[in-house]
Amino acid sequence: QVQLVESGGGLVQAGGSLRLSCAASGRTFSRYIMGWFRQAPGKEREFISAISWSGPYTWTTDSVKGRFTISRDNAKNTVYLQMNSLKSEDTAVYYCAARVDGTVEYNYWGQGTQVTVSS
Repeated sequence: QVQLVESGGGLVQAGGSLRLSCAASGRTFSRYIMGWFRQAPGKEREFISAISWSGPYTWTTDSVKGRFTISRDNAKNTVYLQMNSLKSEDTAVYYCAARVDGTVEYNYWGQGTQVTVSS
């Protein structure tokens, strides 16, 4: 069983920064792609960014490129999402997820952490 625990959410003013963390446990994560998603009220869940454990290779959606950066610390089995220049439209619940490299579906999800950006 894989467990993912997010932390680092909170309330921040527009233009501010937050760093989200996702601590993973329960498996050897060298074969897993780790991703961040978000879901705003009344909207569908949206892919933000992902990172492989080797390489690393990263993928980031255009709407946050240049503002959000994904990274990981293999020794700590932790993935981070650095969010800068936050906007009110970034307000959402942010989720960490994992999928086996080479597959499409994310099978493991964290409980989510709330990010609220005030204008």
